Amino acid sequence: MSVHLGTSRWLPGPVAAGARLRLLCLPHAGAGASAYRRWGAGLPAWIGAVPVQPPGRETRLGERPYRDCRALVRDLAGEVAPTLSRPYAVFGHSLGALLAYELVRELIGRGCPPPARLFVSGRKAPQLAETLPRLAGASLDELAGLLSLLGGTPPELLGDRKVLALMAPVLRADFAVNESHHYAPHAPLEVPITAFAATADARASVADVAAWGARTGAEFRLHTLHGGHFAVLEQATRVHALIAEELAPWS
Repeated sequence: MSVHLGTSRWLPGPVAAGARLRLLCLPHAGAGASAYRRWGAGLPAWIGAVPVQPPGRETRLGERPYRDCRALVRDLAGEVAPTLSRPYAVFGHSLGALLAYELVRELIGRGCPPPARLFVSGRKAPQLAETLPRLAGASLDELAGLLSLLGGTPPELLGDRKVLALMAPVLRADFAVNESHHYAPHAPLEVPITAFAATADARASVADVAAWGARTGAEFRLHTLHGGHFAVLEQATRVHALIAEELAPWS
């Protein structure tokens, strides 16, 4: 039996009825809810993965993707807030990590209950300056080069200009979301944060990810995975065990 989260296009569900805690999962640039459907199925039954579906991809392909971080977080928070009737945590990878952090800030600012824990991976802490070139207007060759560097995209897709051209609009929009984010000093969250860093991540070094510790006044844990940018998705069994361990009080 499943419980649907309603008619929200952002949170298409379903989530297992027996789940005592929901884990909102925010995808990396260019990705959608499908990035977490199979991955989330491996979590213990008491944790229900809730993949987020931003516009411009998959079931929302015909919608205009966001290009502004603040607008995206504001609208997503409006969809998430009514669903917080039970304990929840938030997970984000790469761009999703930044959005997860800002979503938690927005929800708390609206008076919503805080999450049990925030999980981030594959992105440097938001107070660190961005060093990647600006990619919101990247050419197909530049996009292919970045995707090749990060891994996770089959080479045959990167070599297919038609496929790459179909992927380009949402990738450019997501990079614009990232580039529109401007960090201003603010108080750390009183929410525990767990960060996953990969030893060969071209997007964020272990030190970059460890800097997330400054963004919480509560507990901080750092887990290091061997591998590249998508290690947190590729090593699901280990990551699920760590998530379950840190959310055990809600099991």
